[in-house]
Amino acid sequence: MAGEPAPGRPAPAGAAAGAAAGDALSISLYERPYEKDEADEARWLGLMATRAAEALGVAPELVFARTRRRMRGDAQYERLGTGKAERVVRECGLSFIVNLSDYLDTGLFLDHRPARSMVRAEAAGKRVLNLFCYTGSFSVYAAAGGAAEATSVDLSNTYLDWAERNLGLNGFTAARHPLVRAEARAFLAEAARRGERWDLIVADPPTFSNSKSSPEDFDVNRDWPALVRACLAVLAPGGKLYFSSNSRRLVWDPAMVPAPAEDLSEASIPPDFRDRRIHRAWRISAP
Repeated sequence: MAGEPAPGRPAPAGAAAGAAAGDALSISLYERPYEKDEADEARWLGLMATRAAEALGVAPELVFARTRRRMRGDAQYERLGTGKAERVVRECGLSFIVNLSDYLDTGLFLDHRPARSMVRAEAAGKRVLNLFCYTGSFSVYAAAGGAAEATSVDLSNTYLDWAERNLGLNGFTAARHPLVRAEARAFLAEAARRGERWDLIVADPPTFSNSKSSPEDFDVNRDWPALVRACLAVLAPGGKLYFSSNSRRLVWDPAMVPAPAEDLSEASIPPDFRDRRIHRAWRISAP
């Protein structure tokens, strides 16, 4: 992944002597489901990182390699370091800050590129709600598509701050596109009581969450029908809900959804993803 250091953020140590324009490389090894020697695995990953850096002309100190193991709860979002190896990357004419050193994920889920473009194409003049917003990429796309307002909801102040920086990087403000720290289900319940409505809702929840800020845990395999119904309760007439999940155990039952739903799974996965099961997605229309 190449880019330039984010504004106001230092480049990682050694960047001045690194590849041109601050190029950097992020490599992830997904834990393989069989017995293996951990030391051999680490040596293999190190060798792959070295060879990839050589092939792409990236300085060794600007290669960030990690092993992705099965996680539960918010473990995938926990801070791994404080190197602040940030870059600005471009996607479909928009800019996003990624962090290559400090978290398991960089801040931008590449498998949702088509879905983000779908949201941008439908956002003009609409009120958009982005639940579990993470670093706000769907909100940036909605704002770029001319949304009247794009509201981002997340429990993490860290990610809401990141989302605000992403908005600002693209010329948008939190005054126009609010950022709300809240648990998504509680936010939806309160919004329904107030009679609020949104024309376009994005819900891409974690597979499992047991945050201390929430009174009860969330398991998408168990709780997705209630979440979808709560979203539909605040969806304006003629509105659309984009719901997605990367859980491979989620059992989709149309009978649990009181509205027409279109399976967008294949259409929403980029052609450069060999794993066509990286996520599943549906577009649900207001009843």
